Amino acid sequence: MELPIDHFRLLGVSPSANAEEVLRAFQLRLDRPPKQGFTYEVLAQRAELLRLSADLLSNPTERQSYELALIEGSSGLDLSSNREVAGLLLLWESNSSFQAFKLAKKALQPPQAPALGSGRESDLTLIAALSCRDASIDEQACRRYASGADLLQEGIQLLQRMGKLVEERKTLESDLETLLPYRILDLLSRESEGEKSHQEGLMLLEEFVNKRGGLEGKRNSAKIAGLNQNDFELFFLQIRRFLTAKDQSRLYLNWYRRGSEDAGFLAAFALIASGFSYRKPELLQEARKYLRNININGFDAMPLIGCLDLLLGDVKQAESRFRSSSDEKLKDWLDNYPGETLAALCDYCRNWLSKDVLVGFSDIQIQAVNLDDWFSNQEVQIYVEQLETKGALAIAKAGFSFLSSLTPEQEIENKSSINLDEEEADLPMPGGSLDDILKEKSFKSRLQSKEAFLGTDIVKKIFSKYHSTVELIKRSDFKSFLLKQPIYTSAFAFIGLFIIGTSFGILTQRKPSGTINLKNISTSEVVKSEDVKNKDSGSNKTVNDKERLDINKSIPLTTPAPTDEEIQFLIESWLKGKADILSGLESEILSSVASPNLYNIELERRNKYNKLGQDIIIDARITTIDIVKKTNKRIEADVEMKYKDKKINSSGDILESSVYPSLKVKYIIGKNKNNWQIVDYISGN
Repeated sequence: MELPIDHFRLLGVSPSANAEEVLRAFQLRLDRPPKQGFTYEVLAQRAELLRLSADLLSNPTERQSYELALIEGSSGLDLSSNREVAGLLLLWESNSSFQAFKLAKKALQPPQAPALGSGRESDLTLIAALSCRDASIDEQACRRYASGADLLQEGIQLLQRMGKLVEERKTLESDLETLLPYRILDLLSRESEGEKSHQEGLMLLEEFVNKRGGLEGKRNSAKIAGLNQNDFELFFLQIRRFLTAKDQSRLYLNWYRRGSEDAGFLAAFALIASGFSYRKPELLQEARKYLRNININGFDAMPLIGCLDLLLGDVKQAESRFRSSSDEKLKDWLDNYPGETLAALCDYCRNWLSKDVLVGFSDIQIQAVNLDDWFSNQEVQIYVEQLETKGALAIAKAGFSFLSSLTPEQEIENKSSINLDEEEADLPMPGGSLDDILKEKSFKSRLQSKEAFLGTDIVKKIFSKYHSTVELIKRSDFKSFLLKQPIYTSAFAFIGLFIIGTSFGILTQRKPSGTINLKNISTSEVVKSEDVKNKDSGSNKTVNDKERLDINKSIPLTTPAPTDEEIQFLIESWLKGKADILSGLESEILSSVASPNLYNIELERRNKYNKLGQDIIIDARITTIDIVKKTNKRIEADVEMKYKDKKINSSGDILESSVYPSLKVKYIIGKNKNNWQIVDYISGN
């Protein structure tokens, strides 16, 4: 065997030591043999090797030749087979533990394995155990914890195979368990060594926490890896920054299923962080159920769930969550916020995300939280839209920046920047030719339907059958008739009520030609290109041109202070333009009544449905409108409408449909340089 050591290191002296120092060191080594239980034979061989080294280094001639050989590149000592074990013992004593362990392990393997039960086997096994532990300690001193743990595992497996030194094996196992947290930290923090080390660290972390009985340490955690609960929490804070949001959510969910309440809380935060950062709103929806199920003393989940409601578009529900909080200071802050409630919710949500949620992840580095980017993301818009179709009430995807970024300072700045002397072009009041067409179309269709009903065979039969009854009433005493003929009384009441109701309905439709009635205009009644086609093909083009001119007279809305009727007409124009776009038609009015963001969103929706070969048919009828706020730059209107829509395919088959007998929508109307436009809407019952 060639021992990777020279005579100076074997004896434990400096290369500059003189003969006297060499002999003194030799005597000290003889007087202090290792006492770990080596056999007499190996200790005698050890003494013989020490003597050979001392004789060489104390002889000037031999030492000079040896030093010359070292200079020329000679290193290591050739040992005979009967001195190999003693040489490994001296190698371990010279602090070359790693080499001693590897050579001892090799010597214990076939074909050079010693005879079972021999002193050689016993000495080699002991050297392997001692050098393994010391080599691991050396690695730990250099912060190579994973490497130190690997050495301990090798030593444990070797001792198990040899079936010897039970106490030494337990010592190695204890060292390995104590090293576990540091090993995990070492593996997870290796950015340059690829996925293999990271996955190994995750596996060890999961096993470690499972042994402890969860993050709370329910299984006498002080005896596991030598960490009490406080030490473990400090350790866990260290390693979190090396884990991605996906890593953490998977780990937390596994621990939560095993009964760890703290893991459920952290799982929700990891899902929210991942969902917000990577624009996956479905993860926020999943996180909500974990927050709801957390039962930690003193924990108030309402504001956090409210933030999720806000991010998923349900502003009304978000405010309700905040109002349901047990934190009175939070509710006072919300009531006293110097701005709109929505701005307060957005402010709280941004602060919560940046300080509590989006921290402690290796893959998330967000300097500032931007809710505008969140709501303008297409995946978020599609998901929120799906929630809407399922009955969820959501925030408008376009123009959200008008609200979410409206801090008190910005609102003051906006007000101060208004030029009150700016000249604006006045528009005529709504109700021009377009309104007359709408009113006439609505009136005629209703009148024709009533006349058609009155002319049906069944109605004629009713009048014919009871004509004799009317004549009888004329010729007899009315009171006696009612008492004697109750069946005729019922018929008489029906006919009378029917005639009165029909007449009243027709009369109420007749309004002066100069009066504007916008209360019941439906997007289905707003004239589309195919609706205004005259049966006489010669007049078709004239009608369409007339309609287009009338629309241009009414929009864009540039009046400095719009009336309630003008505001309602603007909203109805938006509903018509949106309905036209989503049904596959062109719209000349949508770009004038909607902000660019809102307009682009509808075009994107149209393109999405085009790719799917689908159309959306919308019927929205405004029933009431209430102007709740009006300034020279901003208008808020609460609208109640009857709303229904249906999604159809290219064959005309209905794929989905929704009906809302009473849908409440808040519209936000903003003033740009020239005209008023709808910039946002919040729908909710």
